[in-house]
Amino acid sequence: METEQVIKWSPEIMVEVGLNHADDFLKIKETLTRIGIASNKDNILYQTAHILHKRGKYYIVHFKEMFLQDGRQSNLTIEDVERRNRIIKLLEEWSLLSIVSDMSEQPVAEYNTFKIIPHKDKSKWSLKPKYSFGVA
Repeated sequence: METEQVIKWSPEIMVEVGLNHADDFLKIKETLTRIGIASNKDNILYQTAHILHKRGKYYIVHFKEMFLQDGRQSNLTIEDVERRNRIIKLLEEWSLLSIVSDMSEQPVAEYNTFKIIPHKDKSKWSLKPKYSFGVA
């Protein structure tokens, strides 16, 4: 089995995004709760990415980036970054945000590396974030 390549995290690898409308922050926040890694057996979805508002800017970040930003231990892999980047591009395709950072050289995962729960099916799933804001 091939081991995943851990990357050295720094704030510079976070992807800045712009909101298209004033209420998009909450739309993006809710949408991200329905995108992640699924346990189909148990109908549990583990949220992959979050929207972060910091110093007047917005970022879409992998939950492991939040751990690292908080000074906690985590192993952010290339696969994590690729998945985050695919999610960002999806949100852009859905007209929920615009990408501010230059992502032209960024690796992007395939669509089949995570699951998207339709809003209408949300009640059938247990949606679990791996990171909680304001919790140390």
